[in-house]
Amino acid sequence: MMVMGQGNDAGLTLRPGNKSAGKQPDGKTMAATLSAQLIHPRLTLMSTRRHFLHSALGFAALPQLARAAAPGGVSLGFSLYGMKTLPLNEALRTCAETGYANVEFALNAGYPTEPKVFTAEARQEAARQLRALKLDLPCLMVNISLTADDKAHAQALKTIRDAAQVARDVNAERPAILETVCGGKPAAWEQQKAGMAERLKSWAETAEKEKTTITIKAHVGSAVNSPERLLWLLEQVKSPAIQVAYDYSHFELQGIGMEESMKLLLPRTKFIHVKDSVGEPGKFQFLLPGEGRTDYVKYFTTLKQHGYQGPVVVEVSGQIFNKPGYEPVAAAKKSYAALSGALAKAA
Repeated sequence: MMVMGQGNDAGLTLRPGNKSAGKQPDGKTMAATLSAQLIHPRLTLMSTRRHFLHSALGFAALPQLARAAAPGGVSLGFSLYGMKTLPLNEALRTCAETGYANVEFALNAGYPTEPKVFTAEARQEAARQLRALKLDLPCLMVNISLTADDKAHAQALKTIRDAAQVARDVNAERPAILETVCGGKPAAWEQQKAGMAERLKSWAETAEKEKTTITIKAHVGSAVNSPERLLWLLEQVKSPAIQVAYDYSHFELQGIGMEESMKLLLPRTKFIHVKDSVGEPGKFQFLLPGEGRTDYVKYFTTLKQHGYQGPVVVEVSGQIFNKPGYEPVAAAKKSYAALSGALAKAA
């Protein structure tokens, strides 16, 4: 049965012993390990500590660890989509102390940064704390769909306007851009693509008026599930206000190669999400970085070879954070441990 996420990621959870799990020899083990570590934060922290102590580069799991970022290059971030249960000030402090250089605010319902509850005073305080912690805010997550009816489409345009205002209120000099998936189902692409293109034109017009950029993401479970479909939509609109949010996990599940997807999409990519996965289309489980099959040294090396400069931001899927016992701080630290060492080793 479908496990619906609250934002950008939803899918089918793998069940022990199913055929899809059998196709990934380590998937069942990795998923079980992830679950145990998130439910038992002490195990997570011990595992993170062991990872750092045994790293060839000798990283130490300390808050004072230098940020894994090169000036003008690739830097690491964490999406607060995975920290819904934490007060905003605590979430920001955790990310900074862990070593992240960037955060993404989730503007979805129920989050402290949802525009209708994120007051002017709270926005000013968030801006102050971001400056104090030396954290960048490159992107805001919104949850809108290109397959919506007229009423929902009108609401989506309002969401874009409200998000752009949040971005300006928090940092008027360098407002965050926006990021979303597109909605729909893979099998409905041919029937829906013309209408999706028309909706996207309206998004572009609104974004241009608001002087913001919307990055859209291909999703294994949505109508826009491949680089080719994503680029087709962008070609119909031809607006600098519509760009790409790249997330390799959705392509890896479909057997689309890392080099192939990066070559096609990185020229239009303005934002990157990163996470791991196991399974195949129809039956899959998103995981934290390092818990799946992605080779992150190769990943960061390939990013650099294609000239990408900007944030790579961890997105914890709703498949993970909706599980009982999920620990957001442990998830952030574990993800950083997996990615920072790989980034340092990348050629």
